[in-house]
Amino acid sequence: MKRQKKYQVHTIILTGLSGSGKTVALNAFEDSGFFCVDNLPLKLIETFVNLSSKTPTISKIAIGIDIREKNFLTDFSDAVSSLREKHKLEIIFLEASDEALIRRFKETRRPHPLARKDLRKAIQTETKLLTSIRQEANTIIDTSALTPHQLRKFITELYLKKGPKKMTVSLVSFGYKYGIPPEADLLFDVRFLPNPYFIEKLKPFPGTSSPVKKFVLTHSATREFLDKLYPLLNYIIPLYSQEGRSYLTVGIGCTGGRHRSPAIVQEIENNLRKKKIKTTITHRDIDRASS
Repeated sequence: MKRQKKYQVHTIILTGLSGSGKTVALNAFEDSGFFCVDNLPLKLIETFVNLSSKTPTISKIAIGIDIREKNFLTDFSDAVSSLREKHKLEIIFLEASDEALIRRFKETRRPHPLARKDLRKAIQTETKLLTSIRQEANTIIDTSALTPHQLRKFITELYLKKGPKKMTVSLVSFGYKYGIPPEADLLFDVRFLPNPYFIEKLKPFPGTSSPVKKFVLTHSATREFLDKLYPLLNYIIPLYSQEGRSYLTVGIGCTGGRHRSPAIVQEIENNLRKKKIKTTITHRDIDRASS
């Protein structure tokens, strides 16, 4: 009897907190050429992957699974360990802040899987329950500041191209008065730079505008800061890439996140792009009333 040939299948398990964007992400994987299945029972995952490895037309799989699956918490670790012994497996965990999740559930008017009344308590309970599963993840994506369109774009940019993926450097400008972005791997505080907020003609414009960028970037303190920052990033980014990471998030913060940090983020992106480093930009707080 002729033995059936097996093929290398890139398998992604997509999981995380309810309301964190798993459906949007799974759709993005489907657009990127993955064969996608949502809420497949854990006991069937290994069988499904084994069958797919015998199918020449399937080379990439994305499986969405979360707390809706009855045995999710008890069976996840064993199912993952078994898969990792035989297949190329990547686990992506999506999360978001309590406030972002509450807003999303209220907007969609859908009930949380763990409760219908006390939404905040349900979110906090799920976060605790999924702590061990979060620790299993290869990649953790905080979607708090991402719109569905931005999340879809982020996923497709990471996984659409064939061959080895280049690590993406995600640059996030933010205001300290609104909190530090929890997804940041590296943080740089630029509140020591001269603030355009206190200049009447510049105050109305964001840091992405030409007048504000010119004001911020022409100061000697800014140039000295960037002259010291670039060598550090040039040294650190390849090390993170060698670690096999899909993306590195660098947060640049000023007081309100409207003027200085966006200007610096734009300048850093220009520098990284010249070095052929893949980048994305998020100006988290640029549209807030800030100082």
